Amino acid sequence: MAERLRRWAPSLALVVAVWACAHAAQASQTVTVLDDRQQKVQIAQAPQRIVSLLPSLTETVCALKQCHKLVGLDRYSNWPESTKSVPRVGGGLDPNIESIVALKPDLVLAAGSTRGADRLQALGLNVLRLEPRNHADAQRVWRTVAQALHVPTAESDRVWQGIQSGVQAAVQSLSPAARQQRVYFEVSPAPYGASESSFMGETLTRMGVANILPASMGPFPQVNPEWVVQARPDVIMAGDSSRASMLQRPGWSRLRAMQGQRLCVFKQDESDMLVRVGPRMAEGAQLMADCLNRVASQADTGVQR
Repeated sequence: MAERLRRWAPSLALVVAVWACAHAAQASQTVTVLDDRQQKVQIAQAPQRIVSLLPSLTETVCALKQCHKLVGLDRYSNWPESTKSVPRVGGGLDPNIESIVALKPDLVLAAGSTRGADRLQALGLNVLRLEPRNHADAQRVWRTVAQALHVPTAESDRVWQGIQSGVQAAVQSLSPAARQQRVYFEVSPAPYGASESSFMGETLTRMGVANILPASMGPFPQVNPEWVVQARPDVIMAGDSSRASMLQRPGWSRLRAMQGQRLCVFKQDESDMLVRVGPRMAEGAQLMADCLNRVASQADTGVQR
């Protein structure tokens, strides 16, 4: 018996070593990230089935080249084109819990305000709650999602640097005349505007452009139309849904921005890009820069469009 043990000892040692290496490798795959509630979320392996309930998170997953792992989306996620064939599971305010569970996701990405997130967790699903609201949040959420998806840090940082280079290129494309304009950015025809503390407001500030809505009003304040008349913005940016209502507001026909057609009216897909705090922020910044340059050029040449 003793002789047999001596003969098996090297083999047993090898088996133990292999098991230890495998166990260590498996343990090293586990990542722990913090969500918006400052709660730790452990993800043992790279997720293969992902449900996203926020468009900006969907776009982040795809920008990290993990779009093929999406098995369920909220009804508003519409970029990139490939996401349009992914099953819909409601929205952030009304997620279809049964449909989500049936998809057997190993990770659910949701906003902090998503209803039903606690129930999804109670049902055993791994839920990561993230809701970017500003430029700093965009970078934090980018890094957190990359970690959760087990994307190598070097790779995710390289893509992020490309996004930031794009934003900086948009900033540098502004003419001196474009930087001298005062802007009112309307996000909905109620009307609600985007102040200096909003994501779009931060982009304007980064460009060196003045925003008539101060940060003290909150990110997206409801604005009295008369207040805008008194503020006399040089440029108005708004979604296509606001154009018709603007013409009906008392005093707005006298605004320089309205009389001179110093308007930047964005189509729905452009508005989506502008308001989503995510990887398309460079394209959104360039859209705003192009608008400001065009309007400034019109003022210099006296052209009315």
